[in-house]
Order: sequence, then C-alpha cells, then structure tokens
Amino acid sequence: MTLHNQDLAMRMAELARSTAMPRSVDEVLRDVTSAARELIPGVDLAGVLLVGKGESFETRAPTTDLMYELDKIQMEMQEGPCIEAALDEVVVRTVDFAHEERWPTYSPALVERGIRSGLSFKLYTADRTAGALNLFGHAPNRWDGEAETVGMVLAAHAAAAIMASREGDQLQSALSTRDRIGQAKGIIMERFNIDDVQAFAMLRRLSQDTNTKLIDVAQRVIETRGT
Repeated sequence: MTLHNQDLAMRMAELARSTAMPRSVDEVLRDVTSAARELIPGVDLAGVLLVGKGESFETRAPTTDLMYELDKIQMEMQEGPCIEAALDEVVVRTVDFAHEERWPTYSPALVERGIRSGLSFKLYTADRTAGALNLFGHAPNRWDGEAETVGMVLAAHAAAAIMASREGDQLQSALSTRDRIGQAKGIIMERFNIDDVQAFAMLRRLSQDTNTKLIDVAQRVIETRGT
C-alpha cells in the first residue's frame, strides 16, 4: 500500500467513525467536502446539492461561497451535471466545460467563472429528495477512475449522514406527536370525566367531523386548557 493509499484508508476510517458518532449532518457533510479536496487532486470546490419537490433546492457544506452561485445557476437553467447526477446518473464526469455540449447554457456560465472540470456523484437519500456530491476544478482533464472511486465512497458517507439525520427527525416528530395527543387526551379525560379510550375516540371523531388532522385537533385542545 502506498503512502497515498494509507492516507486514503485512514481518512475513510475517520469518516466512517464520524458518521456513526452523534454529530450533526452539517458537520459530517463538511468533513466529506473537505476530504474531497484533500484526497482527490485537482478538486478546487466541493459541495452537496439537495433537490426537493418543485423548484426547491439547498446547497450544503460548500467549501467556497461560489458553490451557492453555481447551484443557483444550474437550478435556474435546469441543466447541468449536478442535476443529472442527483436525478438520473450515478456519476457524471465533465472533462472540460469549455467543450461540453451536454449543457449548452450552463457550461459557458461555468467557464466564465473559471471552472473547467467537474465530477458529480448521486446521493441515495430518499424518494422525496435527490442529491449529489459535486466537485469542480479550475483546470480541465483532471480526474481518472481512482478519483471516481474515492468520490463514490465519499458520496456514500454523505448519503448515510443525510438519511440518519432524517430518520432522527422523523423519530423526534413521532415522539412529539404522541406526547401532544397524550396531553390532549388527559385534558379531555379531566374535563369530561371519561377514560382514555373515550377521550381518544372523541379526538378522532372531532378530527373526522372537521376534516382536520388528529395532531392539529390535539394541539387545539391543548391550547384551550385553562380557558
């Protein structure tokens, strides 16, 4: 194993540990984009683009503010390697934006900003949100198969962090919903001198009759406490 490969293996191990530790998704994504610049020669800019429903998108963990501009241009033009990787392809390599014909509007915009090469990797996140790890270089013809392999591993770490964060958010939301319904049941039980089964039945009936989500009915009951 060469020194470079030893460094690579050590950095990957650090990323794996960081993904497993209780850290914020932004911290992990910053580690990923920073590692991309460290481990892949020729990467001058890196960031993560998340594409939601409609026209919503989000730039995460950029190594430079220019990434915000590049993502915004791409989403406005609805063409480019990041969108293609996020929605369709697994890896999208751009040898030289000065001669890239796949994105006739986006490519010249990047050249104007001094960007000549790019690598984008699909993030397997969730059905509702697509994502890509995006790497750019100021020089053309920068990357080979080894760079793609390293990028795919980094993209896997980024996707794992995003998915773990969303699972945590969903769990927290579920716990909050359960607690609020429990509070509402308690209020109804006390107010009308009924048991918990009857209280829940009342909440559900109110939800159905008013075509309102059960959690929203529960919240209104909580807000009326003491009135």
